[in-house]
Amino acid sequence: LVVLWTSGEKETAMSMVMLYSLNSKLKGWWDEVTLLVWGASTRLLAEDSEVQDYLRTLQEAGVKAIACKKCAENLGAAEKLESLGVDVFYTGQYLTEKIQAGEKILSV
Repeated sequence: LVVLWTSGEKETAMSMVMLYSLNSKLKGWWDEVTLLVWGASTRLLAEDSEVQDYLRTLQEAGVKAIACKKCAENLGAAEKLESLGVDVFYTGQYLTEKIQAGEKILSV
């Protein structure tokens, strides 16, 4: 499962994106869970310590975190995301390949 997180709203991040990603991994709903940080979510993750703490919980549970490099560069957040253990790279081709392969994408 790829959770495509684009919302910059903290309530959405905490009550849906993070919660579902964590439970998906812990409860075995999906073998692999990847959180893709894209757009407005980039700023929220880079600036909010509570969201960052939740990300660490996800990572400890085995959720992989990746982020759109172009978004992170535009927002001056690439280094911060990398320091949080997020794999920052140009994700357009990655997402396209997942969609073309028929993989499950949850967009929030």
